[in-house]
Amino acid sequence: MFLHGTSRINDAGHLEIGGCDVTELKAEYGTPLYILDEQLVRRRCREYMEAFTASGLGFQVAYASKAFSIMAMVRLVDEEGLSLDVVSDGELYTALQAGFPAGRIHFHGNNKTPDEIEMAIDAGIGCFVVDNLVELGLLQAIAARKEATVNVLLRVTPGVEAHTHEYTSTGQTDSKFGFDIGNGAAYEAVKVAAGQPNLKLLGVHSHIGSQIFETDGFQLAVERVAGFARSVKEGLNVEFQVVNLGGGFGIRYVEGDTPLQVSEYVGAISDAVKTYFAGIYSKLPQIWVEPGRSIVGDAGTTLYTVGTQKDIPGVRKYVAVDGGMTDNPRPALYQSKYEALLANRADEAATETVSIAGKCCESGDMLIWDVELPEANSGDLLAVACTGAYNYSMASNYNRIRRPAVVFVQNGQSDLVVRRESHQDIIVNDIVPARIAKQTVAK
Repeated sequence: MFLHGTSRINDAGHLEIGGCDVTELKAEYGTPLYILDEQLVRRRCREYMEAFTASGLGFQVAYASKAFSIMAMVRLVDEEGLSLDVVSDGELYTALQAGFPAGRIHFHGNNKTPDEIEMAIDAGIGCFVVDNLVELGLLQAIAARKEATVNVLLRVTPGVEAHTHEYTSTGQTDSKFGFDIGNGAAYEAVKVAAGQPNLKLLGVHSHIGSQIFETDGFQLAVERVAGFARSVKEGLNVEFQVVNLGGGFGIRYVEGDTPLQVSEYVGAISDAVKTYFAGIYSKLPQIWVEPGRSIVGDAGTTLYTVGTQKDIPGVRKYVAVDGGMTDNPRPALYQSKYEALLANRADEAATETVSIAGKCCESGDMLIWDVELPEANSGDLLAVACTGAYNYSMASNYNRIRRPAVVFVQNGQSDLVVRRESHQDIIVNDIVPARIAKQTVAK
């Protein structure tokens, strides 16, 4: 397993994160356990803020809370000066309960409900990212009823789809998100939005993909958006104060992943804005971005306890752990790959190739296929790296398995930020109607 951030192997041969021996974390908090390297998260936040400051452009860096949304994380990114991207009333409620400044919250989503829109307007959020004409009309109607003026960005699809090393300049029209630039939908949306008395059109939003390891797709997206901005300026006399280029910046999960430094992504985006927006406006627009995975992904580690093993001679050896697709559904959903090590025997050489199975009643509940480890025994601890993004946030209670606890670690201190669910938590919302209530059986 690749060690990064504050992770190291200590003198006892144990994995240590944030100065905390994971065997001691297991003793205190149990497993499965999400462990977040707080120092590394703060470093990632600062890399974005420093890179954009150096660009000389106006900017906002909004943490995409869908990657990992809990109150402690929201407080952390507020302390680091970031804005916040939410996509539901649940994420918005979490942010507000954590005391995050509403004026730095952006609300995304392709199907915001009237209740969510009202909640966000009442809270005084900074911006809605509008996805379709139905939402534009709904937002205008609710804002008018509340005698409010709300800031909006229009989500557009520039005809660029990027995934890791490959991108294409076609194929984005068929998407549930946004107004397409190529077929004229985006131009019409600008015309409609600019004419709404209770909406203030700040600019546009564009997102081209995720886990991207190159800058070409971002640069092409800026070129397309700039061309669109020019046509809107000439045809409608509308100027964009903000161009939001979304997220998608990649991280290293396994050997062979080659993400760029934050400064390289930001530098390429900033240079493209300066190049392609030159001469369109008297002042360059602000650049907003929404990193999520690249802030929290590689700072997370999930710790498991090894249970059973099953050796099929000549075929495969399975090693089962006390978690699985309930705490990390990404391998089942996306065939995502991870690295791991035996955290209580981290200094020992690998002696066999095994596959890590989860405990769910699903044959597809596999966390890792073919990982090299020392011979694992029941009671050993397995650490899976880079689980900070889209693991806790996508966790479920399938098989009525309880969701794990979450701890932040730094400088030898661990802080519980999400308690482990109890059995009572599992049934807290269950209701048994009186007509099918259990009857006392006479003996």
